[in-house]
Amino acid sequence: MKICVIQPLYSTDYARSDELFQWQLDALDACDDSLDLIVLPEATDVPALAKTVEQFHQSHENYTAKILEKSAETARRCHSLLFVNALYDSGAGLRNTTYAFDREGNIAGHYFKQQPTNGEVFKRKMDCAYSYEWSEPTVVTIEGLRFCFLTCYDFYFYENFANIARQRPDIIIGCSHQRSDTAEALELMNRFLAYNTNSYVVRSSVSMGVDSPTGGGSSVVEPDGTVVFNMRNEIGMRTCEIDPSKKYYKPAGFGNPDSAHFEYIEVGRRPWKYRPGGSAIALPDALMAYPRLCAHRGFNTIAPENSLPAFGAAVASGAEEIEFDLWETKDGEIVSVHDSHLDRVSDGTGAVWDYTLDELKQFDFGKGFGGAYKGLRILTFEKILKTFSCHTVMNIHIKSRNNVDPLPEAYLKKIIALIRAYDCEKYVYFMTGNDTVMRQLGELAPDLLRCVGGGNDFDHVVERAIEMGCEKVQFVKGHFTKEKIDLAHAHGIRCNVFWSDEPEEAARYLDMGMDVILTNDYQRMADALGHRLGEETAW
Repeated sequence: MKICVIQPLYSTDYARSDELFQWQLDALDACDDSLDLIVLPEATDVPALAKTVEQFHQSHENYTAKILEKSAETARRCHSLLFVNALYDSGAGLRNTTYAFDREGNIAGHYFKQQPTNGEVFKRKMDCAYSYEWSEPTVVTIEGLRFCFLTCYDFYFYENFANIARQRPDIIIGCSHQRSDTAEALELMNRFLAYNTNSYVVRSSVSMGVDSPTGGGSSVVEPDGTVVFNMRNEIGMRTCEIDPSKKYYKPAGFGNPDSAHFEYIEVGRRPWKYRPGGSAIALPDALMAYPRLCAHRGFNTIAPENSLPAFGAAVASGAEEIEFDLWETKDGEIVSVHDSHLDRVSDGTGAVWDYTLDELKQFDFGKGFGGAYKGLRILTFEKILKTFSCHTVMNIHIKSRNNVDPLPEAYLKKIIALIRAYDCEKYVYFMTGNDTVMRQLGELAPDLLRCVGGGNDFDHVVERAIEMGCEKVQFVKGHFTKEKIDLAHAHGIRCNVFWSDEPEEAARYLDMGMDVILTNDYQRMADALGHRLGEETAW
């Protein structure tokens, strides 16, 4: 199979767009029928830096249809497979897309960039909703060859390489636009990808100028990591011959047959050692749509509050948020229980802080529900994180004996350390009515979100949040008005309400602009209000 990789010049001068686009068309005209596969870089239809959204859309209007038409014509004329990256209108917006053309010039498949940059999401407002959903790696099969894809920023997410390897690709097409890494770094990434997927890597990028130490790096790499060629910042076209059936198998330990590198790893993989991942991962707080429901103390109408069954039922039912309460035990451990005293929620008596964790575990926290949860033990904060990290947003109510005094710094640091240990920073926010504790949290973990609760002043939560620089407030029923919600929103502050289990009441709160409604009866409320939830997305 004869491969041609095209590497055009890139410019930050938008006025050169026509010139640079024409160069790409001329390069395609220079291709001939000796070629079996042609690859162009990312954003062929934005050939120079679009500094404004208006310029970006102007490039799309000027060039997208032309490059796709030329690509189809070139594939037919050369009787070659061709891969080109250009914009695609999904109906909901533009997507960063790699098009696969067969030898007859027909589109054989699409690949949508799986890791759009923040600029694509928030500045250019492209359609990136698909990137927040679970999906398998894209495979396009043409003439029996399995093609997988990475586009530019995708190359940096090494954790996905193992998933791509499971698809057993023959060739990975990389339409790229990486401009800031050195040629050595880019080559390292390409070799690492090829070796970890047992696949050829065919990568096309853009030159930042022949003397530039960064950018470029259009390459072909064999499955064992051997570099066939690396164009660095050369401007032009490079060809080579490959055998796409070639694979690399290595010794896999005494008595074991030779295997691909990823197969050698798979037999001993410990997935729980990695960051949370998979189809159950929820959107982080900053990206999750509003308005939402928050399962107050879990789904506590069907299981004991602040328990693993209550939280599990809520999360399994689709709860965007769960809320729970934390107390410190006598021996400095962190447990989830609402009341300061044990009488209502267990068969124990006295204050939580008068017992060690081991002593608290002797009590039965499965009261009620016809004895179905008899023997349920107290839940630790770490167990909540271990079970639900990144599966839902967590409204963490940090309790204190009063709403004035500070909490021990070591205790707060332990809470923060556990959040970081379980990679949950983007999925939590602290709620407390104790302004002293709120300020402590702001100093100890300024990156974590804070929500001001009623405390000793239910009527001025918004003013307190503004003064302390907090991102959320939690109103108590009877202590807010639409004007208060509007004031919060004017300062970029999101609004919770504690609480509602009646759909009609909750609907009125939504009409007033409430962002999050805490509820004890999650499923019934979600069924009644589902059409009103998640209307406002972050992208």
